[in-house]
Amino acid sequence: MKYHCFLIKYAEIGIKGKNRYLFEDALVRQMKYALKDVGEFVVWKESGRIFVKGEEGTEFDQEEAIEALKRVFGISAICPMIMEENKEYDNLVKVVVDYMGECYEDKHLTFKVQARRADKTFPMHSMELSAELGHELLEAYPELSVDVHNPDVMLNVEIREQVYIYSVEIPGPGGMPVGTNGKAMLLLSGGIDSPVAGYMISKRGVRLDATYFHAPPYTSERAKEKVVDLARQVAKYSGPIDLHVINFTDIQMAIYEKCPHDELTIIMRRYMMEIAENIAKKNKGLALITGESLGQVASQTIQSLLVTNEVCTLPVFRPCIGMDKQEIVNIAEKIGTYETSILPFEDCCTIFVAKHPVTKPNLKVIKKSQEKLADVIDELLEKAYETDEVIHIR
Repeated sequence: MKYHCFLIKYAEIGIKGKNRYLFEDALVRQMKYALKDVGEFVVWKESGRIFVKGEEGTEFDQEEAIEALKRVFGISAICPMIMEENKEYDNLVKVVVDYMGECYEDKHLTFKVQARRADKTFPMHSMELSAELGHELLEAYPELSVDVHNPDVMLNVEIREQVYIYSVEIPGPGGMPVGTNGKAMLLLSGGIDSPVAGYMISKRGVRLDATYFHAPPYTSERAKEKVVDLARQVAKYSGPIDLHVINFTDIQMAIYEKCPHDELTIIMRRYMMEIAENIAKKNKGLALITGESLGQVASQTIQSLLVTNEVCTLPVFRPCIGMDKQEIVNIAEKIGTYETSILPFEDCCTIFVAKHPVTKPNLKVIKKSQEKLADVIDELLEKAYETDEVIHIR
């Protein structure tokens, strides 16, 4: 069926009180951004509702538009609608009957009409209109039956400046519009977990930057391209991402040469967090995001996370912390990052992983080991910041 426009429903935004308009405006901006590659659209607010319609005289692919809107955080449901200017009752009956006939080839189903009269000049009140339209549909299609409690089809008819008719609600991603909760820095690797973490925090309204630690020649250009591809996939939901690529080879080699091998991962992780935090602060980031899941690997025990966190002054968000691997994989498959994440291109952590890494590191011991880097680490950190390559993911 050819729909005229979409009604966009939101959930959490509706409880925001006097500043709700700020969240609505942010949602409108995100919708326009998501739809810009699909076609020309008008997005407007009306009495607590948001509507999307193609520009007059332009064509667009309905399925593409729906897929784009399904990636906009803040949307709870997308309702494809038809619009009718003529609000005369006889014409309304014809439009509703035709709508039901075109949308549902098999009429052996239950339905309920839910009319809403926002335009108080319309002569019938909401309950009366619901009953009359239901009667007209039963007359037109005797196979139909009414179920007011759990119908197969909930037919919504809204009388506003025009008549809006819809019966399909396509689930949106929920959450909050991106940009309403500040910006944070995602530590993005080539694995499964970190893109999921970025997606989940972005769903709470946080704009993303990302940092990737590259270690040539131990990691290939293809490994870097893999991370860029992951950032692109996450950006379909989060909006634009500035990906900072840091050459971490010299720091890793120094740690490998001077520090105990069972502490390599923890010490590397501490410097990664320090670098990512400094980049975040320079770019007005308010938090770090990692994909760590408690107990998944040696560097993600509670003791390891304590030691890692010690270098940070910004809060560290770990949305995957209580999830098992399959739960994380399920989200990765849903958002389209899983197949890219499992490509066989190593990131810099896996190259230098110890055979028997410490699982319960002691902070004093780790700091003592880091003192062995005192004569070189400041210079190495400075060089690492100078290698910062910013890739704008749009």
